[in-house]
Amino acid sequence: MAQAPTVKFSRLIKSVRVLDNHTESPSLNVTANKGAAVGMKSGGGPVDAETGMEQNPTQALEAQRAAFSQASRMLSSAAAQLGQFCEKIFGEHAEEIARLSVEIAKKILVQKVQNGDYKIEAIVKEALKNAPTRQDVVVHLNPEDLAECQKAQAEEPAGALSGIKFVPDPNIGRAECVVESPKGIIQSLINEHLERVAKALKKTE
Repeated sequence: MAQAPTVKFSRLIKSVRVLDNHTESPSLNVTANKGAAVGMKSGGGPVDAETGMEQNPTQALEAQRAAFSQASRMLSSAAAQLGQFCEKIFGEHAEEIARLSVEIAKKILVQKVQNGDYKIEAIVKEALKNAPTRQDVVVHLNPEDLAECQKAQAEEPAGALSGIKFVPDPNIGRAECVVESPKGIIQSLINEHLERVAKALKKTE
């Protein structure tokens, strides 16, 4: 009589399950003492590594959607908290930030003036726009800027600088001017511009 075949395993077997409706050669689905059953059930779907049960694709998709939705809510909450923190920081230090901004702007302007990187005629034209009248207007300029304005006036006899009297004034800084007229005085001074900027920043606090 032929001896029955035997199978030897190197580790203790926890459970054994025969797969139903398997068209290929008979096989065993074995779970050792460490690990879980792995394979395909009769329906052909993926088997959960923990439970050994076939997973439902719809349930798996819904689980992924729920995970993504939760992650999205967490990111939105973190972004909102970061925004609140930034607003708090800016609110507590708004005055200091405004002061530093003005100081930085001042240094940039001073450097540009020292390098001659400005158009004095454009500065004068802007100041003249605020003058109450264009009759008998006298513009005080730094002596270094006088030649540029006179040149621009000569190149455009009928331009915005027509009829304007330019006067050198060492008390006026470069890139600045003071417009005098019978109806008032308009000053275009760098420090005054910066002060207006500082006030505007404080109003936005």
